[in-house]
Amino acid sequence: MNSLSTRDYIVFLIYFVIVASYGLWVYRRKKQATTSTKDYFLAEGSLTWWAIGASLIASNISAEQFVAMSGNGFTMGLAISTYEWMAALTLIIVAVFFIPVYLKNKIFTMPQFLHQRYNSTVAMIMAVFWLLLYVIVNLTSILYLGAIAIHGISGVDFSVCIGLLALFAVIITLGGMKVIGYTDVIQVFFLILGGLVTTYIAVTAVAAHYGKTGITEGLSLLYHQANDHFHMILKKDNPSYGDLPGLTVLIGGMWIVNLNYWGCNQYITQRALGANLKTARGGILFAAFLKLLMPLIVVLPGIAAYVLYKQNVFDALNTASITSNHDNAYPVLLNLLPTGIKGLSFAALTAAVVASLAGKANSIATIFTLDIYKKKINPEATDKKLVTVGKITVVVAMILGVVISPFLGIDKKGGFQFIQEYTGFVSPGIFAMFILGFFWKKASSNAALFATIGGFAFSVFFKFLPKIADLSFLAPTGFSFKNADSGLYEIPFLDRMGFVFVICIIGMIIISLADYAKGKKTNGLEIDAKMFKTSNSFAVGALIVCGILVALYSFFW
Repeated sequence: MNSLSTRDYIVFLIYFVIVASYGLWVYRRKKQATTSTKDYFLAEGSLTWWAIGASLIASNISAEQFVAMSGNGFTMGLAISTYEWMAALTLIIVAVFFIPVYLKNKIFTMPQFLHQRYNSTVAMIMAVFWLLLYVIVNLTSILYLGAIAIHGISGVDFSVCIGLLALFAVIITLGGMKVIGYTDVIQVFFLILGGLVTTYIAVTAVAAHYGKTGITEGLSLLYHQANDHFHMILKKDNPSYGDLPGLTVLIGGMWIVNLNYWGCNQYITQRALGANLKTARGGILFAAFLKLLMPLIVVLPGIAAYVLYKQNVFDALNTASITSNHDNAYPVLLNLLPTGIKGLSFAALTAAVVASLAGKANSIATIFTLDIYKKKINPEATDKKLVTVGKITVVVAMILGVVISPFLGIDKKGGFQFIQEYTGFVSPGIFAMFILGFFWKKASSNAALFATIGGFAFSVFFKFLPKIADLSFLAPTGFSFKNADSGLYEIPFLDRMGFVFVICIIGMIIISLADYAKGKKTNGLEIDAKMFKTSNSFAVGALIVCGILVALYSFFW
């Protein structure tokens, strides 16, 4: 039954009241500081390590994971977990090598880094790029997928769902980064608790279907009934190879996806940029441990739904819903939950969506206000004026997201892959520009422009190359696969990202050396080897994360 009971609504109302009340308390307590741009956009100096770590996860885990990654779990299985588990290792790298550079050079926004390291032209181009990406791809997909899930669980009209999600997120976002950061701690609590409860009931439902009881029996049955769904590295004949092409997830484009997302992304790094190095690293390490847990919450339910679907456990309506779009697997699964528990899982899903929307909207406001409005439209604007502009930007961005999200075809491709592929059009160039900007002082502004514009152009070229050339000769190497829908041999998008990244790096090196030979000066960052030294406690935590990852990949290879 796709509806919520009175008990479910009471549980959800408790969640809403707790989050709203705590957010209001934080806002009133810090109200005197909210006219400062650094406080409003970055919560400078006031977020603890656990608040930073929780906010990172709350902002990252959203409908694209709960709904779309569960959909991928249904389709391809545990392999999609590579986005979560590789992220844990990536967070360690970001904490050690990226965050010290930002903090040492007092960098608060990504366009500011590009302006400081290269020039204003590169910074402005990328500010516009990021705004378009955040609004058209990220904000819209979070809204759309979240509304699909909530509509599927509650039966409330889709348009009402998307409007209420946007409204809730705006209310939280208008309080600034402090409110977002500290309410995210509560959001993560609900997210993890509700997610684990959903997983437990889904897995035990599998056990019950086969006449068994308990989580252990359920997991054993899952592993044996869907053994093909428990492999991390997909083979060439797997239908999902185009999304996760074999070893590329360990040595190729997956690194670009993760390092760009966690290290060069305003939406994420913003949480740590207002803290000192020790606090920032502690928060990021905490997030890495939480990342290891995420597949239990967002992938395992999808696999459980797959087994139940194959056994015709769902009614005709829900079976048809999953058949038409695998992203409906998680909402359908939630409808199996008992009353009260369903309300808790509903709250967890809403928490994930709202936290991500709030974080994304805050980043959109930060980039527009500090990197476009203040620099190009009103350089003399006061802090109070900038905060007001930021709040207006939040509202406008959310309205745009609500209006355009139904027209982007997000449901046609699968929400998670939609986000990854279209973000991947700009990720290789951005990451090349950042990584050389960090660690190679000769990298020039002309080279950065090449990576910015050329990276996007090459991404588009490789995307449409199969329509003008037969790439079947690449199939034996694994660098092309036959798309079942188009019948064309295409390059997996993770491999496309790898190719474009290499082209951007080579192009940047050649252009930079040519500029250096002409005597053009560059703005190298202040870097000291001591910056990268970590505390003993951080090193121990990082080693534990790495050890767990080695064990997971070894067992589920």
